[in-house]
Amino acid sequence: MKPTKYILRCFLLFAVLYGCSKNETDFRDFLDGHELTYTGAVADVQSRPGNLRVALKWKSSTDPSITRYVVYWNNQADSQAVNISTKTDSVETVISGLQEFVYSFIIFSYDAKGNKSIAKEVNNVKVYGPVYQSTLLNRAYHAETPYVINADGSIQLNFTTPDTIHVRTVISYTNAAGAASEAEILGEDSIVVLPSYKAGTPVLYQSSYKPERNSIDAFTVNEPAAYPAILQLVQCDKSLFSELHLSNDAATYESGTSISKLWDGTTTPQSYPNIFHSDGNHIPHVITFDMGKVYNNLSRIEETGRDCCNNPDKFEVWGIEDISNAETTLRGDDAGWKAEAIAKGWTLLKEVTRTDDGIQPYRTDLISNPPPVRYIRIRVLHTTTGSGYSNMSELTFWNKE
Repeated sequence: MKPTKYILRCFLLFAVLYGCSKNETDFRDFLDGHELTYTGAVADVQSRPGNLRVALKWKSSTDPSITRYVVYWNNQADSQAVNISTKTDSVETVISGLQEFVYSFIIFSYDAKGNKSIAKEVNNVKVYGPVYQSTLLNRAYHAETPYVINADGSIQLNFTTPDTIHVRTVISYTNAAGAASEAEILGEDSIVVLPSYKAGTPVLYQSSYKPERNSIDAFTVNEPAAYPAILQLVQCDKSLFSELHLSNDAATYESGTSISKLWDGTTTPQSYPNIFHSDGNHIPHVITFDMGKVYNNLSRIEETGRDCCNNPDKFEVWGIEDISNAETTLRGDDAGWKAEAIAKGWTLLKEVTRTDDGIQPYRTDLISNPPPVRYIRIRVLHTTTGSGYSNMSELTFWNKE
């Protein structure tokens, strides 16, 4: 038995050795007698998404024989070659004409003989397009204070912090000269100033975003949005003002001190008789006048007193659009006057209290969101001297438009 086992083991060893020596040269039958050569493979591939396109960048191989790179996708049904004329540290190519999809790319390097490298696969490369663009919204503005009107007449628009990769927002508006203008706010900013603006004209804004921070393209929202109406204070036209005397209104001290003195254009405290001077019968008392047109957003008043005395330090401003059936029957000093005025359709626009001597111009805002107003009533409640007279030099009103 032992000799037989020895012979069998020798036979098996011979078979293995023979078989191995034969396989060492078998591959030549498949390679036509040539050795298999690989070019240097690419490394450190980076992708940057775009609008129906993508940029791929990789570190160049140190293999000096490489003459081109080829990028394949769609299961290698599509490809793009990148020819190399000079050696650089990195190679970049942009592949266009793609669909909005998530792609996988395979990159090979080739030498002049057609030898190629092992594959470098890049997966989960996202390409953006119209579907992504349709989801974009224009950047939000500051809801509580969308704009500020500066002292020089410029307009400051206030935006909130963007919640995505905002690139810029372009603002289209009409300047004070009537010309179409544009301004731009970048992603890191929250305010933009329009140096001049034509009151009452629309302001549109349209934002652009990048889907990813390193994207090669920015996407613009499909349609611009309308910015909240920018209402500027415009002085009411005093040339339209006229006197109006309702029942129980206060009379004037004499004809030269009539109510019309309140809109003669003076800008500083005046002396008698260039003032309105009431007859002094009673306080509180009321005077009424017509502004000549309806104002839909009457917003501010400035009252200037006489240069010495009898200046109102507490008074009410009332307004109404239509005087028909609005006349009150009670005197201004009657405790029921206020309730009757409200019942007749008058709106209390402001209760003014001055803590000074009442002489210099005093400016204050009226109530927010007032009704349309054409007719004004001033109800003087008290004067600095405590007399029954009231004196004023000028009244000025502003409307937001």
